Amino acid sequence: MSDNDPAGRRGFLTTSLATLGLTAVGGRALAATGQGGAVAAARAGLAQTGGRVAHRDVLGVADFSQPSRAPRFHLVDLVAGRVESLLVAHGRGSDPDRSGWLRRFSNAPGSAATAEGRYLTGDYYMGRHGRSMRVQGLDPTNDNAYARAIVVHAAWYVSPQMARERGALGRSEGCFAFSQADVGQILERLGPGRLIVATKL
Repeated sequence: MSDNDPAGRRGFLTTSLATLGLTAVGGRALAATGQGGAVAAARAGLAQTGGRVAHRDVLGVADFSQPSRAPRFHLVDLVAGRVESLLVAHGRGSDPDRSGWLRRFSNAPGSAATAEGRYLTGDYYMGRHGRSMRVQGLDPTNDNAYARAIVVHAAWYVSPQMARERGALGRSEGCFAFSQADVGQILERLGPGRLIVATKL
């Protein structure tokens, strides 16, 4: 199968996903919507994390190879065999020219950048963005996340309207920032003790 044969790749991924019991979202094959890579990243993340993740049913995969205007945070439900994709912002330090594309990852304190790696979701709290959730970095590439106060929260600068009108979302301080409309679902479905993978697929 050639790497330049999209139809061949889709067929291969669809077959692989069917084997995993993950077949379709909204009547379209996962592979055809670009979500097949999120499923693979979710499974790989779980395998690498071992027993540190208490709940292995639903995971989040942030694909920062996509622009911020695209729904690139994938909620992967391994039990139901579904993937839902939502908007998420990246850090301003990862995109200093406001292009809408993540240019670099950084784990450095004060970088205001998004850090690549696996995150374990933690406890809920009420902060300046409302109900939010702490995360802990599990890799050397993101192990400063807790100290940097990287969290999951809602933000006014994340919305479909902003993505349409400006062609890009606003930028966070490195946090996983979601729209007001989506954050409740993220907090409910992920909850403490689950895995988030931030990468470029």
